[in-house]
Amino acid sequence: MLFSKLSFAFFTISTVVAGPLVKCPFPKDKKLVAVAEDCENEGWAMSPDEPCIPGKYCPYACPPGQVMNQWDPSAKTYSYPSSMNGGLKCNADGSLTNPMGNKPLCVNGAGTVSVVNKAGKNVAFCQTVLPGNEAMLIPTNVAKDKETKLAVPGCEYYAGSAAHYYVNPPGVSTEEGCVWGTADKEIGNWSPYVAGMNMDKQGNTYVTIGVNPKHIDDHDGKTPNFGLRIVCDNPHDCVGLECEINPKNGYNTATGPTSGNSLNADFCIVTARHHAKAKIEVFEV
Repeated sequence: MLFSKLSFAFFTISTVVAGPLVKCPFPKDKKLVAVAEDCENEGWAMSPDEPCIPGKYCPYACPPGQVMNQWDPSAKTYSYPSSMNGGLKCNADGSLTNPMGNKPLCVNGAGTVSVVNKAGKNVAFCQTVLPGNEAMLIPTNVAKDKETKLAVPGCEYYAGSAAHYYVNPPGVSTEEGCVWGTADKEIGNWSPYVAGMNMDKQGNTYVTIGVNPKHIDDHDGKTPNFGLRIVCDNPHDCVGLECEINPKNGYNTATGPTSGNSLNADFCIVTARHHAKAKIEVFEV
């Protein structure tokens, strides 16, 4: 009789239990503006599902009129991926490093542009995060019948870049409007209007208002119930006045001596010379 010998191999299975995800907490004691703090980003100016984890730069929002003053010091030009490296650096142990040393986290912008709200309801101006993911997450709420300063970067700001804002319809809160959004609503990335501004070395501030190309893509012909215009405290100090987007003139129509069109969207520009102050008026129609 033949007997077959069976060999049994015994395997030891080891289970690796992952430890908790290390995250860098949002610094609530630094007078910053928390963005969607109940989501995964926990207050950082990042996508709601994106935590601040080791190895990342984590951007943050500053109060209205101020600009972020920390980013990757090796990022000298506006190019990906270094254009994402804004804010504080998250370390492996969950601590934070100020990449620009002991400079303050936020500093005042040039102070040369403000919003005057004549639209009858609050208006949410939502600034894009740069350096960062360039989503419109940084909130500035302009109450009705009030004037609020916007953040105007100087030439020393990251890669000489400008501030960009998405202008939501009157009555939309910053919580609702300062998000990416979806194409079915005229908020966030699909807001009716956009604005941009920066100051050069000579103290000239360039202020642009325009129709949002994404609004044209998905809401073409749907005329907003409000408009924008640029005015100056001293008109003699500004070039390009009568720059206006008034829906009464038709959809996607900007007027003024410096008006133009880009990506099928109208815009106009005013230059406030030598530290002169300009205002973006929001008005109802």
